[in-house]
Amino acid sequence: MKTIEYPQLLDELKLVARDAGREIMKIYESSFDVNYKDDGSPVTLADKAADKVILSRLKNIIPNIPIVSEENSSSHDLDVSNQFFLIDPLDGTKEFLKKDGLGSFTVNIGLIENGIPTLGVVFAPALNRMFFGSTLTGAFEESDVDFKEIKIRAVPSSGPVAVASVSHRDESTDQWLTSNNVRETISIGSSLKFCLVACGEADVYPRFGPTMEWDTAAGDAVLRAAGGTVLLPNNQPFNYGKKSYRNSAFIAHGEF
Repeated sequence: MKTIEYPQLLDELKLVARDAGREIMKIYESSFDVNYKDDGSPVTLADKAADKVILSRLKNIIPNIPIVSEENSSSHDLDVSNQFFLIDPLDGTKEFLKKDGLGSFTVNIGLIENGIPTLGVVFAPALNRMFFGSTLTGAFEESDVDFKEIKIRAVPSSGPVAVASVSHRDESTDQWLTSNNVRETISIGSSLKFCLVACGEADVYPRFGPTMEWDTAAGDAVLRAAGGTVLLPNNQPFNYGKKSYRNSAFIAHGEF
């Protein structure tokens, strides 16, 4: 397994994510066509443009580590290795298409080592919020006005706050929230859900609907670097490199 200098790699990947974000915003601010994949999910020129930036730059920065990207279907057949990148060049495409001013779509670059997300960068270009971290460095947020280390919070006396999907919330999620006495919920798209838990704006993110590993790897890495945990609903480990890179249900949380 290749030895990686996490701080240096994070600095480089932040630049990559910003460049991909610039390509996304160029298209976001223009008129564009929408196509649909075989599974019915939307894809735009922004997905493709960001993917091109990330793949070309990653191959130069750290060659010989496999890259599995949502938009590169041939990579979905790669054999699982002990060390690989999971990329979602535009997570939250449905939110991207809404142009609702909330900006809840992200660029995601995650590193998996021995089945665990050890490093991640999540950039929300419309919000200029950059979340990044690793098991070695801890987790941080950069924005227009701040640069700070982020950590999970203690559950407030008013009760825990959950984050849930805008587009994919289901009955199982509602049942879990009710059974765990969670009364306040923030609805937001993309991997920002992990990041809000990581930076102490929320406490738990239950997900029962379908996701792929590239949807979760980067945000998962940031949350773990901030002191959080991601587990299966039965409290077993939530690992990566699964068949077809398909996730089952999970609970991502801070001190909840």
